[in-house]
Amino acid sequence: MQESVRKIVERFALTPHPEGGYFREVFRSRLVLERVGHDRASGARRCGGTLIYFLLAERDFSAFHRVRGADEIWHLYAGGPLELHTIDGSRRYELRVLTTDLTHSEPTAVVPADCWQAARLAPGAGWAFCGCTVAPGFEFADFEMPPGAELVASFPAHARIIRELTRR
Repeated sequence: MQESVRKIVERFALTPHPEGGYFREVFRSRLVLERVGHDRASGARRCGGTLIYFLLAERDFSAFHRVRGADEIWHLYAGGPLELHTIDGSRRYELRVLTTDLTHSEPTAVVPADCWQAARLAPGAGWAFCGCTVAPGFEFADFEMPPGAELVASFPAHARIIRELTRR
């Protein structure tokens, strides 16, 4: 692990994330919301929002996953650029590049609820330190990270990028 990455991991008390990279939850709203019309049972409760710190370094990546019933906002704080790959409910693939170079791009991107997403460093980047805000708040019960073969079967037109950004 690079010395600069090790310092970030230690400074922010980050731990390995199941999708790849390192993270720590830094905010969980005390506001409680009741879900209405979500494919899970209506009336289920969820907090209003959450925020994690998230770090990718070297060849690591955030594997394709989705958060059911919640939007996710990525914020690039330092490092990068960071590639954010998404596949929406209409099977459209999009690549957005987050950067701290505000003359060429933006440091934030929104991933709508139920959209498949993955992230990796752009070529030449050594690391990216981000924040991910989820609203309503993140719950692992609403997190899905299927095997690549399952996603390829659902989205064959995007097989190449799915294979690159899944682990199993």
